[in-house]
Amino acid sequence: MSDILWLAAALSLPTAIIIVCCNYYRTKKTLDTLEKMLDTVMDGSFSEETFDERRLSRLETRFAHYLSASTVSARKTASEKDKIKTLIADISHQTKTPIANLLLYSELLEEEELPDSARSNVEALHNQTEKLRFLIDSLVKLSRLENGILSLSPSKEAVQPVLLTIYSQYLPKAEAKGLTLHMSDTDAYAVLDTKWTAEAIGNIVDNAVKYTEQGSITISVTEYEIFTRIDIADTGIGISEEEIPKIFTRFFRSENVKNFDGVGIGLYLARKIISEENGYIKVTSHPGEGSCFSVFLPR
Repeated sequence: MSDILWLAAALSLPTAIIIVCCNYYRTKKTLDTLEKMLDTVMDGSFSEETFDERRLSRLETRFAHYLSASTVSARKTASEKDKIKTLIADISHQTKTPIANLLLYSELLEEEELPDSARSNVEALHNQTEKLRFLIDSLVKLSRLENGILSLSPSKEAVQPVLLTIYSQYLPKAEAKGLTLHMSDTDAYAVLDTKWTAEAIGNIVDNAVKYTEQGSITISVTEYEIFTRIDIADTGIGISEEEIPKIFTRFFRSENVKNFDGVGIGLYLARKIISEENGYIKVTSHPGEGSCFSVFLPR
């Protein structure tokens, strides 16, 4: 009996080895085919017509269908992105000259001897044109960032030059309202894109000047182990606690600021930029007591 068992075992061993080898080579072939599919997807040459379904397993066939659909979707996305890029460029180009002309002609009219009623209309025309220019510029910047047409290039930079640019830009506007604009010197560094960070913090400072009727705006810097914090504190109208989460949404305008100029996109753009730099913005505020916007940028 034992001899029969040994004989059966001896005869079944080669069969088992053959079965294992066949399964191994079948699996290897399937994996090689899937790897080839992925390679063609990555180099952009994938086409389902390349693969003969008569030679493919069910898994390979389904994977080929999936990759084909993904490739078509990626091509459509790239095409749509190109169309958006062209549209944004057209909007930016086609609106720049008319807006510049409106500003020029309104400024020329302001220099003329006009009745008071006409002068107020010309001033309103100029202000609304400035508002339109800011809106279009902001929307174009946002669209370019959100669609990946423009990308930020953060690197370790000194914070002081960025803040000096913002300070010199908004000092005349603050002084025209009788406000004091303070800025503390700093030797801090942060990982940032100089141009876009100036855009983001400039929007916050612009809001501080806009919504402060008396007092001051202070820009200061604090260094931590991981982050550099830039504070923009004002003595303005303040923000209620329930509205703080809303102020960074697109086109949000509180009932408290309806009488102030603005389009409700500056803070949305600021948060988008700072987020792209792996930073964040924190707000502390009380109505009637002013606000402090803290911009945290990685060191």
